[in-house]
Amino acid sequence: MSAVVTVESSWSWRARRPRTLVSLGLALSLVVMVVVAGTLAAGSAGTTDLPVRNLAPSLDHLFGTDRFGRDLAQRTLVGLRLSLLVGTVAAVISGTIALILALLAAVGGRLVEACVVWLVDLFLALPHLVLLILVAFALGGGTEAVVIAVGTTHWPRLTLVLMSVARTTVCSDYVALSRGFGHGRAHVARRHLAAHLVPHLSVGVVLLFPHAILHEAALSFLGLGIDPGKPAIGVLLAESMRSLSAGYWWLAVLPGVALLLVVKLVDRIGDDARLLLDPRSHHL
Repeated sequence: MSAVVTVESSWSWRARRPRTLVSLGLALSLVVMVVVAGTLAAGSAGTTDLPVRNLAPSLDHLFGTDRFGRDLAQRTLVGLRLSLLVGTVAAVISGTIALILALLAAVGGRLVEACVVWLVDLFLALPHLVLLILVAFALGGGTEAVVIAVGTTHWPRLTLVLMSVARTTVCSDYVALSRGFGHGRAHVARRHLAAHLVPHLSVGVVLLFPHAILHEAALSFLGLGIDPGKPAIGVLLAESMRSLSAGYWWLAVLPGVALLLVVKLVDRIGDDARLLLDPRSHHL
């Protein structure tokens, strides 16, 4: 009976793996297309044309135009590209912090591990959005402030995951054997822990993307994020608040929906990557 279950599970995984690869490739392709389209539209997104201002969505202007006659679809693409760039840098910063803290906790002894756990608990106890606002405000706002604020506040949960993996690895036989050969903590962290943490770190960084993008948009909407002169999604949503009462719904709805779709695509990439890299998924 167990052999039948094992064979069925194997065939189930073999049938699901191609679908996962196709889903991952499609999501990656769409994200790359958004980045390329946003780069190509960067030059014309700021062109004003007052005779066609506040036009509803049409074939000529898929997302309509804003109060200065600028094409909203082009500005949305540029804003999405900017959000993806900010999300990438912020997620990498958070992943780097999480990796360093996890390695220190694993090889630094009980005192260092207790300090790392205390630091993680401290950040998790603070209201996340309030902390983001305080950091961005303290740094004076702007693109760099958003990157630093998002990058330095999204690492706690990933740190806990990496610490769990590192703790299991440290207790393994080959690490004990390596220490028996006289290898120090730095060698264990570099040669053994890092190799096991990288797959989890890669997936964790991708899964941080959606949070980083949404929080960047929130800070820009509040006026503490991207420079108001740049067409970030948060800036577009903030500008649309002045025109919603006049019936210009597309100024807020369409950029907001586009942002949610991109966030969902990035989230799908993270889920598919986790499924492909997780050895346990072979037995589901």
